[in-house]
Amino acid sequence: MELSVLNKEGKETGKKIVLSESVFGIVPNDHAIYLDIKLYHANQRQGTHKSKERNEVAGSTRKLKKQKGTGGARAGSIKSGVFVGGGRIFGPRPRNYSFKLNKKVKSLARQSALAYKALDKNILVLEDFNFAAPKTKEYISVLDALSLSNKKTLLVLPEYTDNVFLSSRNLQKAKVVKASDLNTYDLLNADELIISVSALAKIEEIYS
Repeated sequence: MELSVLNKEGKETGKKIVLSESVFGIVPNDHAIYLDIKLYHANQRQGTHKSKERNEVAGSTRKLKKQKGTGGARAGSIKSGVFVGGGRIFGPRPRNYSFKLNKKVKSLARQSALAYKALDKNILVLEDFNFAAPKTKEYISVLDALSLSNKKTLLVLPEYTDNVFLSSRNLQKAKVVKASDLNTYDLLNADELIISVSALAKIEEIYS
């Protein structure tokens, strides 16, 4: 797949770049994508949920009534979960939701997400650029020039550039990541993927 390289004013530079078939041209694997996004969501969870069980609530452990002959159900202490104010039965406990996913599966998931972007023609290649100072309005002007101001965008850079990163940080629909931090969720969550020329070379080096 061949794409024109644009500048930050949204104009063609006259250069063309060919996307690697081994990265952007594979047959997407939906199950690998599912597993990688499941892992991403699991890693976002704090897992600090906790409710008190019957051994943790305040109350007497005295048996409330005799075992038999009352015509009602057996009842132990007032701390039983069947009573108001008792402990929670099988309540949530703090836990870690993360799980292991093989590196090759993660890599396949990210390649698959990139392949979907290529199939949907939602990739723009931008020549390397920087700002003199971190200014949100400069980043907005770049998005306006690319006709992407109302879309969710993901800009991929070879390394973090403070001025570009800080300029985008206050925009709800814009995100900037470096090539080595690319993940499946961000790729699929974005309407348009913007890749700088240097970042494209790095992506192809990582995932080829």
